[in-house]
Amino acid sequence: MALLPMGGLFSAVRMPEYLLTALSGGAEAACVDDFLAEALGGGPVICDPRFSRYYALVPADVSTTPHRMADTWHALGVSCLGRGSHLGVPRPDAVDSRRPSASYWSVPLNSAAMLCTPLMVARLIAAGRSCVDTEPEA
Repeated sequence: MALLPMGGLFSAVRMPEYLLTALSGGAEAACVDDFLAEALGGGPVICDPRFSRYYALVPADVSTTPHRMADTWHALGVSCLGRGSHLGVPRPDAVDSRRPSASYWSVPLNSAAMLCTPLMVARLIAAGRSCVDTEPEA
């Protein structure tokens, strides 16, 4: 694992697992991984199972763009990591979701030039919010 500074080559959008599980329709990591690969057009995503978080890698300037939904995102546990933040990035070959405590590539990085589209990430979060808002309380 390498600790990389955010905001230079790319930034990251941190999303809680519960939000993505609600969208994917399955609690298994492989189900969420497949869902993210399709929903984000193959853009790279890191999973940190220890803290139940996913990180979509986006262009570096995303974290400096004002988000009208920032308060809503924070309420969901979503945040943008940019300049001044660091992210632990797994080895390129760490793609196995069966290791319960090790970070891995939920959607592998195929090219440094191919990142998640910010609009697709925003739509994913909005859909997750809608899904979570409509979930019956237990």
